[in-house]
Amino acid sequence: MTSPVSATAGASRDGVVAARHLARWLGLAATPTFAVMALLTAVLGGGPADMLCAAGQGSLLGGMVPMYLLMSAFHASAWLRLVAERRLGG
Repeated sequence: MTSPVSATAGASRDGVVAARHLARWLGLAATPTFAVMALLTAVLGGGPADMLCAAGQGSLLGGMVPMYLLMSAFHASAWLRLVAERRLGG
């Protein structure tokens, strides 16, 4: 018979594993999501939100498209880690 303490510890361990798995998939989803947002904003126009982010007129980093591209680049670490794991065999 299992004690309540060991049953709780097992359930907690499963929760941690599930949370890590979810975090990994969310990390992988961020880069393409931001890339698509940058593409859509560039094609369809940013509208009023682009005006808020374009405060640095003349700057290459002004506007929503560069912001989404930078966010995509910053979140690319999950993809780089995945590629490295595949190359190392696991």
